[in-house]
Parts: sequence; structure tokens; C-alpha cells
Amino acid sequence: MGWIPSANNKGSRIGYACLAVLLLLPVSGLSQETDHGFGYQSLAVNNPSVAGVEEYGTFRLSYINHYPGQNYNFHSVYFSYDSYFQSVHGGASVFLTNDYLGGIVNDLRGGVAYSYHLQAGRELYINAGLSASFFHRGFNFSDALFPDQIDLMGSASLPTSENLSDQNRTIFDVGSGFMLMYRNYSGGLAITHLAQPDLNNDGEPVERLKRKYFFHIKGDFELGKRSGMEIEPLLFAAVQGDYFGAGAGASAGNQVVAANVLLMLKNSGNTDIQAGFSFRKENLAFFYNYRFNLLSGNSLLPFSLAHQTGLTYRLNKVEKRLKYGTIKLPLI
Repeated sequence: MGWIPSANNKGSRIGYACLAVLLLLPVSGLSQETDHGFGYQSLAVNNPSVAGVEEYGTFRLSYINHYPGQNYNFHSVYFSYDSYFQSVHGGASVFLTNDYLGGIVNDLRGGVAYSYHLQAGRELYINAGLSASFFHRGFNFSDALFPDQIDLMGSASLPTSENLSDQNRTIFDVGSGFMLMYRNYSGGLAITHLAQPDLNNDGEPVERLKRKYFFHIKGDFELGKRSGMEIEPLLFAAVQGDYFGAGAGASAGNQVVAANVLLMLKNSGNTDIQAGFSFRKENLAFFYNYRFNLLSGNSLLPFSLAHQTGLTYRLNKVEKRLKYGTIKLPLI
């Protein structure tokens, strides 16, 4: 079975029929979730222990256009706020994401996270975090076109034999994570979908959201005190069911401008590169990242994978109990 968004002409509809299944599976099938790539600006979704690790309460907003120029109509929006709170001896965050897939599938996720900050040594800090969230998947098949509707002449007037209903589903989800900070190094390990909730409510194990294991580590090194330049090497890895992905790269810049590059590998055979830049003016920062495919495991993945743009705004500086237990999150 396959379904695709309707197009404006017959040729486009047939093209959708050939490509949609192959292109949708890497997005939401193999890993069961929309692939946002690896990045620190949406890290609160994957690891709740990062809440409040910066010196500021921070709003984050980002937008991703998946497969630009292909008319697939795949979009993702992310919003979050996190800060350190002295009254709870740690950080707290709230986040909301919306993945709009071709006008047929809409994944809405939102949640809150708490991270306890502990000084475990003179220069060693440990954060332990928990998150509680909801995951809502909605369907709208009114504009869908099914492969069995296309006849040999290329028309799309045949009735479909598919028997699908617009059954929306909302589930409760929990996650946990840890983070270590030592001198100019930091890293974390997190597990989301701890209860493996049933997304389709049919009792089939294959439909349960698999536990997602997420690992990240980075460093922060000065290139010269006079220049104010810094470089931050980065490493990520994620495992969810049969899906595995890893990425490595670096961000370099100063307090005003920075650039980054990431190389990403997946067990589907895809090799991707993401490059971007950011500008900061006092408390407001703007960033842009472009992801493209170097090697495709199915030979049909388009070259342009995603455009991402976003803003961050530091609302206030927090007087932290642990003065040095903070890190700077790169605009990736």
C-alpha cells in the first residue's frame, strides 16, 4: 500500500506514485519520526538534561523545508524555551514541534523537561533530566492519490480499493537523559520513548515507537584570546529500531559570526553534508543551515534535502548556583 499527495497534473501524479514511498520512508518510516538531522537547537527533544545549561533563559524557533524544490510539501517547525531556575536547583524547558508531511500526515509533539544540576567535582558537573510529552499523529486522506487509481493511460480516475479512515492518535511519552561537563568538554546520552507507546493503537509491536538512543559530545577550544575565535568539534549518534545515524563536524567563529559543517552517515546508505552560518547581535541570533545528499542508498534521493532557518533570543541572564556549570550551545 502507498499513498501520496495529489498534484496538479497527471505526469506529476505518476511521478509522486513512483517516488513517494521511497522518500517518505527515510523521513518517518525507518526511524518512525521525521528526520530533523543532528543539531543543538532542537536538542531538548532528544535529551532533557540540556535544559538550563546556558547562562540565559532562551527562546528557540526554527523552520525546516524538507526536499526543497520537489513540491513534496514537507515542513517542520520547532519552538522551545529553557532556563535555569534556582528554586528547583536545575533547568526546565518546554517545547513544541509540528511536522507537516504532504498535507496527509501531521505530527504534533509537545512536552516539558526538567534537569537537575549537580556539581560532582571541582570541574565536573552532571545533569540528569526527565521529560514528559505528547505525540499526536493526524491523517487527512481527502487529497491523497493511491497507486491503484492510476490506469495504463496515466489517468487517475479509478476507484481505490484502500480502506483507510482518518484515525488520529495521541499518545503519552517519557524520556530521560544525562549530561557531563568537564572543563571545555561536554556530552550526553539520552533515551526517549521509554514506554514504547503504541502509535496506531492496533496492538502490533511493529507499530510501537521504538526506544531512541541519542549520544552527543562536543569540545570548546579558543583559537586565540586576542581574536576571540573558538572552534567546537561535534559528534552525534542515534539508534532507533533498525535505524542508525551518526554525524561529525565542527562550528567555528566568535561572538558575532560563526560557520559550521557536519558530515552525516546513515545505515540506509545515505551520506549527507550540512553547512551553515549564524550571526549574533547582543541577545538575538539568526542561523541558517543547508543539508544536501552526497550518496543515496536508493539512488532516488534528491540532492537538496533541507533548508533550515531559525532565531534564538536570550531573554534574561540567570544567576546560577553553579557558576561554571554551563556550556554554550552552537547554532546548529
